[in-house]
Amino acid sequence: MKITVIGFGYIGSVISAVLCEAGHTINAIEQNLKVINDLNNRIFNIPEPALEELVFSAIDSNLLEITDSYDDVSSSDAILVTVGTPLSDEFDADLSALEGVFKKLSLHAKDGQIIMIKSTVPPGVTRMLRDKFFDNDSKVLMAFSPERLAEGDAINQLKGLPIIVGGINQESTEACSNFWKDTLATEVIPVSSSEAAELVKLADNQWIDLNIALANELALLCDSLNMGIDVLEVISAANSLKKGTHYVNILSPSIGVGGYCLTKDPWFIHSLAKKNNLALNLPSAARNANDLMPLYASNKIKDFLQNNYSAPYDKKISILGYSFKSNSGDTRFTPIKFFIDSLIDDGYSNISIFDSTVKEDRYESPHVTWQDDCISCIENSDIVVFGAAHDDIKQLSIEDIAKNINSNGMVYDGRIYFNHDQISMLKSYGINYLGVGRAI
Repeated sequence: MKITVIGFGYIGSVISAVLCEAGHTINAIEQNLKVINDLNNRIFNIPEPALEELVFSAIDSNLLEITDSYDDVSSSDAILVTVGTPLSDEFDADLSALEGVFKKLSLHAKDGQIIMIKSTVPPGVTRMLRDKFFDNDSKVLMAFSPERLAEGDAINQLKGLPIIVGGINQESTEACSNFWKDTLATEVIPVSSSEAAELVKLADNQWIDLNIALANELALLCDSLNMGIDVLEVISAANSLKKGTHYVNILSPSIGVGGYCLTKDPWFIHSLAKKNNLALNLPSAARNANDLMPLYASNKIKDFLQNNYSAPYDKKISILGYSFKSNSGDTRFTPIKFFIDSLIDDGYSNISIFDSTVKEDRYESPHVTWQDDCISCIENSDIVVFGAAHDDIKQLSIEDIAKNINSNGMVYDGRIYFNHDQISMLKSYGINYLGVGRAI
């Protein structure tokens, strides 16, 4: 099958590579010429495990071509749109890139072609784009199919997760459902409309954001009680309760929530409700709770330094993991940036970072030094912050920390989740330990 994928960013590249691996021919359209030039020079900057190999294998096999032209769109069997929909100044979806794509598609798409939107949008946008850019008698088959891939495992998830499809009419739903069954032989869940499919994506991310907010606020409560309660122990025990056909499933607290989706999609729900004269409390409450965490963590570290050193501002703070998620190099809206901002704003000027997954969009400041390995990063540190749990960071031993951290130093556990034995070992070396909700 010949398929056009519009947008060769994170989602577009994953979809293109997986479809090429299945034997399909992909014409990828990308308006950022730097992306195209980099690929022509064998440079690939999207940090997803195994993706670079798949992309260049597809290019070398002539199954994948990346261009900025729409000229070949009319010869494709299906068109998948994956361009970004960032948060607007009004906390709504910025549809400018998406509308730009459809303005061009209206000149090239033909009757009988499948057009599926993968970009996250509020309910009603797919139908609006159909009505705005195509004639009433157009017979394009149009649907929304939400992207639900988790970074770090996106390739496997595209192959294994059920794919949701909702068309602007029954014919579109059936055609777009059959597309995924034919191309990836995967399970498809058709829903009754494009609007329902659009809300599925927002509902997924709202649930995740709310769940993490609950975990984070339980962690704050455990810290404030000063009773030695470990929030991870509480969550593990609470999750043993079965309700209906499922178990309680509280996620884990951390130094903060980042990424392109969770930081904006709940606001889409909030804005949509507001436009319909409905005041929803949960989207903004979860966003505010999660946005608090980097500042909360930085304040804990400032308190420790102020209370333990006569010259706290020169003490070395080492950060292991800068990306927003473990085993992903994606730095979009990473909470670690806001964590560092808070430290620097208050005068802390000796910050070291290690993150082997991050090649671009590194934190740049005269107060920040990037290191090539964990040991170099934590050498002579007074604070070691675990901002992510990449595999190479998890391999750092307690003995390695003890050999390199200064006397009376502290480990701040933002995402590694040391167990009680490891914490006891840290303390046996004279190392202070503090985790999110783990004042044990």
